[in-house]
Amino acid sequence: MSESMSLRELQAYIKDKDYKPDRKHAYFHKLIEEVGELSEVIRKDKRMEKEGSIKGTIEEELYDVLYYIAALANVYEIDLEESFRLKEELNKAKYNGIGGMT
Repeated sequence: MSESMSLRELQAYIKDKDYKPDRKHAYFHKLIEEVGELSEVIRKDKRMEKEGSIKGTIEEELYDVLYYIAALANVYEIDLEESFRLKEELNKAKYNGIGGMT
């Protein structure tokens, strides 16, 4: 795994490592679990203090959430980079040329 990778490369990496379409509901339940854990570390403001010490931090839980989002996208054969691009176009139209949250 390289130090820097695109979202598409991350999806491919996760697909090579963990691709079980019959477990899509398990991936979703893990995503919800990880969002709960992210909520807890955000509430406690637990950040990575030194390089290599990610356990129990916002950084760790954000990765876990991203992992299960990518795993679900893989199951449904969704290119997250393309989804991002298309959604940003919708947001720009909706918010007068400014992308962002909906």
